[in-house]
Amino acid sequence: METLRASSFSSFHRSFAPPSLPRTQFDKPILHLPLREKPISPLPSLHSIKSKSKLFTAISPSVSTEFADPPGQETEVERSDEKFDWYAQWYPVMPVCDLDKRAPHGKKVMGIDVVVWWDRNEGEWKVFDDACPHRLAPLSEGRIDQCGRLQCVYHGWCFGSSGECKFIPQAPTDGPPIHTNKKACVAAYPSTVQNDIVWFWPNSDPQYKDILTKKKPPCIPELDDPSYSRLMGNRDIPYGYEVLAENLMDPAHVPYAHYGIMGAKADREGGRPLEISIEKLDVNGFTAKQEPGAYNFIAPCIFYGSPMGSSSNGSAASSTGTTEDSSSVTPQRKLLLIFICIPVSPGNSRLIYSFPRNFAVWIDRIVPRWMFHVGQNLILDSDLYLLHVEERKIMDAGVSNWQKACFVPTKSDALVIAFRKWLKKYAGGQTDWGTKFTGALPPTPPKEQLMDRYWSHVVNCRSCSVAYKGLNALEVALQIISIASIAIVAVSKQGIISAVTRNTLVIAAVLSFAASKWLSHFIYKNFRFHDYNHAFR
Repeated sequence: METLRASSFSSFHRSFAPPSLPRTQFDKPILHLPLREKPISPLPSLHSIKSKSKLFTAISPSVSTEFADPPGQETEVERSDEKFDWYAQWYPVMPVCDLDKRAPHGKKVMGIDVVVWWDRNEGEWKVFDDACPHRLAPLSEGRIDQCGRLQCVYHGWCFGSSGECKFIPQAPTDGPPIHTNKKACVAAYPSTVQNDIVWFWPNSDPQYKDILTKKKPPCIPELDDPSYSRLMGNRDIPYGYEVLAENLMDPAHVPYAHYGIMGAKADREGGRPLEISIEKLDVNGFTAKQEPGAYNFIAPCIFYGSPMGSSSNGSAASSTGTTEDSSSVTPQRKLLLIFICIPVSPGNSRLIYSFPRNFAVWIDRIVPRWMFHVGQNLILDSDLYLLHVEERKIMDAGVSNWQKACFVPTKSDALVIAFRKWLKKYAGGQTDWGTKFTGALPPTPPKEQLMDRYWSHVVNCRSCSVAYKGLNALEVALQIISIASIAIVAVSKQGIISAVTRNTLVIAAVLSFAASKWLSHFIYKNFRFHDYNHAFR
């Protein structure tokens, strides 16, 4: 287990890069437009913009840290007005394995409150606006009724597959069919399942109903390949999308921020120069090379790659959902690091991660999924507070001044520089929240709340939730055994039970009590809160 963890987690925070995607752009849609309103504009036609790629690496210490390309590292670039449209993209919501088909689930993505629910009548996951059109009660607090409809539990209104209102209990049966009124409908977003993850398009305007036929979510074939292990995890993070993404693209911090928890303990001063080069950067993201691996960023969410060498013998991710390259050569040992960074709201993000590999697959059949998550949560917690504070310092300096406030002189920062360059050049320098937020970060809560694992992960993970309940039940059982053993010894008269039996019961009571206390501590540290003090690591 330690060997596997060292191999698969030693590059937890490294970057990945897919081949460039078709440069498909849409006019910026009307955000969060309910179905009951009239569409404002027709669907623009698809178009692609050709541009030449640019090569650059991290700047040297003698050069300004402005976003500039070092001498000798450029190619001619055709200037264009390409801009990244935050609301013309597919966004992941949650892994299917962590969604219960029996109940609706409330999530926030790009500042939009959505409800994800299983429509058994159509056999599909649906994503709706999380507000009943009646009195705006959250539909995520509702239920799936006996007819397979999404029901608001405030007044019982029921909704079908396309957001149409199916039933209003308060409406007279012999009166007009008011449930057919467009105002009674709930906004339904285009949605699909890709790589066992539910994705949605953040615009409910009917003109985007068939968007899946024109533009698909990025696909990583290894996540659908049965020859690969592909355990997934998710975690809500108390710092923003931008900081989350650049942290995962920063391999240099691993031996320091994650000292002692990602493989063997190395010298604390064992950092070394890293050769990282950016091979292409455009509106769709960038590709990078860090020997022996290659990494890709597919804007805005996916960052993945392999630390074990080039993926030239394998297939690459694409936005068409098809395999771009295949090989008949015998597959080599391959490990991918896949991180999916989801903008939730200012100061909040969500991470979906998976590390598929085509070797030692049997381990995932033996080791419970929740144990895999325990290790990943420890890694995330080890730099969580650092990044939460860092984000506030960046905001104080002004996001547009990142390159002035931060001194990034070595090639080990090349991926972070590339991400910030992409963000500034194509995406406005930060996530576009529209008019939903002022951009102000939420206040910093107490550390125990900030680093809480239960609400940020356990309740959102089916395997950890089951393990948490099971371990709590075991703790109670051990306490009962301890009390019962003592009670038997106390009420038993001399001679009724032998001295050996009496001693055995006393030992069982002591061991059960000690085991229950240890288990209580284990549950709290792994499912509730684990503080991380770097000074004592």
